[in-house]
Amino acid sequence: MKQKIKCEKKVRGSGVLLHVTSLPGPYGIGDLGPTSFDFIDFLVAAGQSSWQFLPVGPVDPGFNCSPYMSLSAFAGNPLLISPDLLLDDGLLQRSDFGSPPDFSDYQVNFPLVIEFKRALLGHAFTRLTLSGLHEDFQDFCQQESVWLDDYALFMSLREHGGGKAWFQWEKSIVRREPATLAKARTFMAEKVAYYQFEQYIFFRQWHRLRQYAKAQGVSLIGDLPIYVSLDSADVWANQNCFQLDGKTAMPTHVAGVPPDYFSKTGQRWGNPLYCWKRGQSGNDELIAWWRLRFQQMIRLVDQIRIDHFRGFEAYWEIPAKEATAVNGRWVKGPGKPFFDQLADLTAQLPIIAEDLGIITPEVIKLRDELGFPGMKILQFAFDADADNLYLPHNYHTSNCVVFTGTHDNNTTLGWYMGDCTEETRGRVKRYAHTDGREIHWDMIRLALSSVAVYAIIPLQDILGFGSDCRMNMPGTTKGNWLWRYAALFLTRELADRLRDETKFYGRGA
Repeated sequence: MKQKIKCEKKVRGSGVLLHVTSLPGPYGIGDLGPTSFDFIDFLVAAGQSSWQFLPVGPVDPGFNCSPYMSLSAFAGNPLLISPDLLLDDGLLQRSDFGSPPDFSDYQVNFPLVIEFKRALLGHAFTRLTLSGLHEDFQDFCQQESVWLDDYALFMSLREHGGGKAWFQWEKSIVRREPATLAKARTFMAEKVAYYQFEQYIFFRQWHRLRQYAKAQGVSLIGDLPIYVSLDSADVWANQNCFQLDGKTAMPTHVAGVPPDYFSKTGQRWGNPLYCWKRGQSGNDELIAWWRLRFQQMIRLVDQIRIDHFRGFEAYWEIPAKEATAVNGRWVKGPGKPFFDQLADLTAQLPIIAEDLGIITPEVIKLRDELGFPGMKILQFAFDADADNLYLPHNYHTSNCVVFTGTHDNNTTLGWYMGDCTEETRGRVKRYAHTDGREIHWDMIRLALSSVAVYAIIPLQDILGFGSDCRMNMPGTTKGNWLWRYAALFLTRELADRLRDETKFYGRGA
């Protein structure tokens, strides 16, 4: 009698990519208030199991508020704090709002939003002592002191210095001399407490949202950039962990990617590089810092996408004096031993490896040894012949996540109508059996029908929006990270259509 072999069915899921800032609402920017809960309700109605978003750290206006150039790898973005929830907590009154600016429903005006929200948070802070939250706030500050103390002082010093970067501060503060730091904490005690308050409120609201998502069966997928900004609390407080000049505190080498088809000079990102070498000063501190970073992500989300995963296998090292990325070199990264040291944490936090760009067999080997799913981008699938690895019939494993596009891509409609050559459009039509009239739904179906264990669709593609709604254009510094949608676009009919397509391809309830 032949023995029956039991085949385990792998759970197939799908989700939507939407940054929190893109949510609708009356305060100029998406936040953690009612519309974020409404979006989770939409995901449930549409049969989706995940919400993916970009990094949620505090943004630097000097970098056009890019979520990938944050002032801290641990803190939350105070611009995402909901005024409505502050009202519910008794920390704001309606009179505090005055006459709000005439915010756009479709784009974030960051300078206007920063001014408006900072004023509201200032009012809320003055009521903390008399509220029933003060003891909880003190507990939060104590529990989070390992990163919060440095962050709050960093932000206070930065504000006191008119926004100057930390390496331009007084030398004794740059060098973090204990006596000087103690004096600064005393002198700026009220300001330090304010920045601690911002974080207390952010995490209070975030955990409320996460509990709701969990109750609704929606998984939150966060984004963890491999590098941090030079002008960040992380680099200032952990200088031994980065390749900095001991005298100037400036980077000796910076991150980027080499020249390729898209750029003759490559990309010089400017982030400081880590001190990965074993035995090198700061290495133990670096691993401890990464452990804290993963622990923080476990508290925030259910899964993460690691941006620029290939940098753990090898990274492009550019001398800081170089104006472009041309004269860089590949340097071996920490590899599998790094992840082995964090195995107890990564076991709790499923990882998606962003394996786009210049990918070598060594990067693929590292990804596969760790068991991390890689990424498949459908917009990359039609610029070559049938061997293109992004074409769904070439997915040799289901352990991958398919996207129609990412935050760095044009929307699918914008890509098809504006970026594609006639030859590429012809390939799309033949492969997807489409006339192109609903190209966004054709590409969504390709993603959902693939063997990939997960399919993630940007909301712009579900809505069928064009190039004016793309989130970011790499290599440019203006007009990025601004897009928002109006609540009226998320209709019941749209949810029903997405749910039906998702269910048909075995990905939803």
